[in-house]
Amino acid sequence: MEEKKLATTNDKEALQKRLKRIEGQVKGIQKMVEEERYCVDILVQISAIRSAINKVGAMILENHVKGCVNNSIKNNDEDIESTINELVDTINKFTK
Repeated sequence: MEEKKLATTNDKEALQKRLKRIEGQVKGIQKMVEEERYCVDILVQISAIRSAINKVGAMILENHVKGCVNNSIKNNDEDIESTINELVDTINKFTK
């Protein structure tokens, strides 16, 4: 059985760069809380982080569809219904 891992349709370095930027944003919020900054300013930064993490998730989901799902269907690794069910479950989990 083939090991399942991150497909690299999108540039792995781009994903890592985005995640490092998000990490910096989270540290910035920690500092804002420590400095007792205005709540609205903190909430705006939280919103920016949500947007950024959703973008990373969307990129990884795209990788999954273009890589893993596409290859699975092409190679008949699993039955197509099983692959589609896994994709639907993944999308449901991602969009919660």
